Amino acid sequence: MKKNITIKEIAKKSGVSVSTVSRVLNNHPSVSPVKRAKVQAIIEEESFQPSMLARGMVSNQTKTLAVVVSDITNPYFTSLVSEIELASQDQHYSLLLFNTMTAGHKKKPDGSFIEKDTFNTILEKKVDGVLILGGEIDRDDPNPDYLKALNQLNKQIPVLIIGQAQKDCTCSFLERDLEKGVFLAMQHLLALGYRRIGFIGGESGVKITTQRVQAFEKALSLYSTFDASLLYLSDFYTEDGYQSMTKIIQEQETLPDAVLAINDRVAIGAFRALKDKQLSCPEDIAIASCDAFPDGEYQIPRITTINQHNQILGQLAVKRLLKLINEEPLGAIDLHSPDLIIRESCGIQRRT
Repeated sequence: MKKNITIKEIAKKSGVSVSTVSRVLNNHPSVSPVKRAKVQAIIEEESFQPSMLARGMVSNQTKTLAVVVSDITNPYFTSLVSEIELASQDQHYSLLLFNTMTAGHKKKPDGSFIEKDTFNTILEKKVDGVLILGGEIDRDDPNPDYLKALNQLNKQIPVLIIGQAQKDCTCSFLERDLEKGVFLAMQHLLALGYRRIGFIGGESGVKITTQRVQAFEKALSLYSTFDASLLYLSDFYTEDGYQSMTKIIQEQETLPDAVLAINDRVAIGAFRALKDKQLSCPEDIAIASCDAFPDGEYQIPRITTINQHNQILGQLAVKRLLKLINEEPLGAIDLHSPDLIIRESCGIQRRT
């Protein structure tokens, strides 16, 4: 079998430096057409296939990004990772995915965080940058040991977090407009005449829950009366929506007119709970969602929800991380704007 030629050998044959060969392989513009043609000719003649390791040894970059996700089974993260991968491929980068919620646990038996082990692995893999989606960083008060490890990682590799900013974290953040999405959903419910509105799903002590509940209370207080007894926080999954709606039916003497779910998955659980109690949506309780997941339009009823535009978010995240890697000015953050998707789960007739 023919042995693959090395970058050093290509440089010698084409009469250029090793760094010039590296720039050609990475499509860098600062190579003269004459030198580029010489290098390309040797590459084609030898059928050279450059490895990521070989490129990294010369350019100090591996063209690889690490994505740390807290739960890959969550449709929000699944969709966002898919968009990040597409955006990375457009920039000729590959991804290494790290799921830190293995078997549903964030901590090991000794109490330390899985994410800290992940950070060590990331350093070993020599990636160029890191994207973090969810996990301990999303808590209102992250563990100090976790923050220390994260800040240390950021000293060695650029880290971008898709989430709400933390005051003691040195990493860069790409924030979502959580308040606007809640206001859009609430304005729709209120415009339809609903006034006694509950909130279900979302784990307490997590920023996305805290900020959405605050926005929910603010929006409701403008037009109606906020009732804290209609807050049923739990978690972000289908069973949580089922359990929360079941408790509402069992505990509330007067059922709410409508409910805002933290995401589509929680809304689906609420649908099932209503059905099991011989109730229906939207006839008995209307349901809207703060976060659109795939297939929401194929549920019965179709879910009125908020499109967070993960495609735009993924592109912005990769674009911003590459600026950090290349030490380019970040400039102003291009905030994406969520949109309301009106479907069947809220009904179309104003309540009287």
